[in-house]
Amino acid sequence: MNDKDRPWVLIGDERRSTADIEARAARAARGFEELGVRAGDVVAIVLRNDFPMVEATLGAGMAGAYVVPVNWHNTADEARYVLENSGAKVLVIHADLLASMGDIAPAGTPVIVVETPPGLVEAYPSARSAAAGPVDMIAWDSWLDSYAPKAPPFAVAPGSMIYTSGTTGRPKGVRRTPPTPAQAESSLAVMRQVGGLLPYVGRMQDVVLLIPGPAYHSSPNGWLFALLRMGANVCIEPRFDARRMLERIERERVTHVLAVPTMFIRLLALGEEVKARHDLSSVVHVMHVGAPCPPHVKRAMIDWWGPVISEHYGSTEVGAVTWCTAQEWLDHPGTVGRVVDGTEVVVMDAEGKVLPPGQSGEIVCGRATYPDFTYHGDDDKRRRSARGRLVATGDVGWFDEAGFLYLSGRASDMIIFGGTNVYPAEIESELTKLPGVADCAVFGIPDAEYGEQVCAFIQPKPGVELDAEQVRNGLAAHLASYKLPRHIEFVDSLPREDTGKIFKRKLRDPFWEGMERKI
Repeated sequence: MNDKDRPWVLIGDERRSTADIEARAARAARGFEELGVRAGDVVAIVLRNDFPMVEATLGAGMAGAYVVPVNWHNTADEARYVLENSGAKVLVIHADLLASMGDIAPAGTPVIVVETPPGLVEAYPSARSAAAGPVDMIAWDSWLDSYAPKAPPFAVAPGSMIYTSGTTGRPKGVRRTPPTPAQAESSLAVMRQVGGLLPYVGRMQDVVLLIPGPAYHSSPNGWLFALLRMGANVCIEPRFDARRMLERIERERVTHVLAVPTMFIRLLALGEEVKARHDLSSVVHVMHVGAPCPPHVKRAMIDWWGPVISEHYGSTEVGAVTWCTAQEWLDHPGTVGRVVDGTEVVVMDAEGKVLPPGQSGEIVCGRATYPDFTYHGDDDKRRRSARGRLVATGDVGWFDEAGFLYLSGRASDMIIFGGTNVYPAEIESELTKLPGVADCAVFGIPDAEYGEQVCAFIQPKPGVELDAEQVRNGLAAHLASYKLPRHIEFVDSLPREDTGKIFKRKLRDPFWEGMERKI
């Protein structure tokens, strides 16, 4: 494929021009309409990173419909809830996921099945037995071929309706109003700033974006489709692998990368010979999002990759609201940045009073030109999240005197030990510094005397043996005694998503079974 075929999308080892993908998406738009999908309706997809995921998302948007990307790690019951709650008119699903989840579609909902391609079977060996799907399925490729493309002008795409993780019960879909032209341009302006795209205005065909994580997540989903529409080239990995990520950057001359801190940890764990082998000089901008990054990890990445590591903070509901460069972070270690243009971010106490710099409280933010949202089917939850014209993110943090924001952690993750607030992120950051610790998860469990106590699950590095007292002694020099984990468990592996992000609820829920706690 030569320059005239730019922009393109590369998934695994297969490359297609964006023009070809959009032509197939237009067929999908016509097909969705023939199945009764109208503007404002929902198309649900249970798809791994694959071309039909891109085609179905773009096609639904051309028809004016929302896309609900369902986390395919969900249990069948969890997936069924999302499909029912969203009111999905059509389900598009990979064959092996249909085989493992079973009958998750509401009665009467058309199900279109995508054959699981060899690249995904290689990445997910469990997919092998059901890669082709049932013989009586509506097959994606033949279904597309049966429709002529929908002709422009297309409807305004309302975007993806992402279901939040549900810290206090069932997840809710963030349903945003379709953007006006002014709102769309405002969002693009923020993405150009935060995404390191300002030098590429007018020549987006020179951008090569790497998406190494699953696109059902809010951030990769948003950046992927925004940059596709801007005209960038996009590499999408079937599954994150640290070594392959370096190979991909070198081979495709990747310029922009979207990452999460766990990816940094896995990259840094590669041997020095492996790290030195790859030419990463094409990378000009790395965005990391999704979770607090331990300072020593971020500093090590900047030492290795140079001053290309940026960070932004926000949420599915409000988008990116703060941003910092590598140098700003080095000057203000631990920050998630200053407020982006056109956005308001404040820190409030429990009574709604705005707090001064240095005082920690609830992070509340918003952007007047960002499309408003509600939680699908739960307007009350939307009203509860409102703080005047702004929205509570669910995070706790503070500003310094220079206007840089810092996170303490999720309000829902906070451990209340005898009336004292303890934030797991602080403890996890110190744990990952200890020799022999590969990764960890910290959360609160019941305590008859103090209400909650700190619990830590720790994954040692291969061949390393740790004991609880050794860990506590290592933490004692840096943390107050009430922050030290009273309950420690060592495990060979922690339950993770493909990004490496830990499914903390799977560890925490058994401790709270039969007890009341908002988690």
